[in-house]
Amino acid sequence: MTGIIQILLSGVSQGILADYLVVAGGGGAGSAFGGGGGAGGYRTSVGTSGGGASAESSLKFAIATAYTVTVGAGGSGGVYGGATNGSNSVLSTITSIGGGYGGGGAAGNSGGSGGGAGSYGGAPTFAAAAGTANQGYAGGQNTGSANYGPGGGGGAGGIGGTGTTTVNGAGGAGVSSSITGSSVGRAGGGGSAGGVGFINTPGTASDGGGAGGTNGSAGTAGTPNTGGGGGAGSYNSGWASGAAGGSGIVIIKIPSTHYASFSSGVTFTTTSVAGYNIYSVTATSTASETVTFF
Repeated sequence: MTGIIQILLSGVSQGILADYLVVAGGGGAGSAFGGGGGAGGYRTSVGTSGGGASAESSLKFAIATAYTVTVGAGGSGGVYGGATNGSNSVLSTITSIGGGYGGGGAAGNSGGSGGGAGSYGGAPTFAAAAGTANQGYAGGQNTGSANYGPGGGGGAGGIGGTGTTTVNGAGGAGVSSSITGSSVGRAGGGGSAGGVGFINTPGTASDGGGAGGTNGSAGTAGTPNTGGGGGAGSYNSGWASGAAGGSGIVIIKIPSTHYASFSSGVTFTTTSVAGYNIYSVTATSTASETVTFF
């Protein structure tokens, strides 16, 4: 499984005070004038740019105590329907909710950020899906005209774009964080898609979200380790598949006087920057993996 968590740690008496960024896996997208997948939920205790979630309180970790760490996978894409939500990411008491899938000929699904509304057939009744408070925004609404303008997936930094009779909805903006020393945008929503004979331009996406397809091509998957939503598949004598959401990541930043130890099912890399050890976790193989601080 995969998703996103970032942590800034400084030593305190009988423990370590931790800042964090936790992003879940992005939602997949469908086709049949499909909406884009919603981005994974985004929680953090540090400031961000791009209109994202408000900073929350830091966490305090005891030394030599194991804490749960789970990185949520991106949801799968599908033809027509069949897409799924992304998986949750967890750090101790912090849970980010997986992104909602984009509607393949139907309404999107709620999640960390909501999936965009499809527009096939009954477009006026297909509602955009809600995001989760302080984690992400709603998906975009369709234009209300059957087979035209599905909505983009919601992002951690903005609502998914509303489709029109000439434009497929773009994915909602993600959020940028400089907790590792450089600004990185993550958790953007996926773009929607129409097809040949209708609106044959892909709904755009950014910050790890995948663009919608065009000319009967599949949508673009959310970028791995960003929690971006998947792009919807397009039409040309048949429906191409919507794409999967992006997996997330866990980044842990602690003073160089401390270090982190992980259970065997955790995949990570380590770097050192200006007195800090930084652990970038890209996958956890089960929901029972742990991190322990020393």
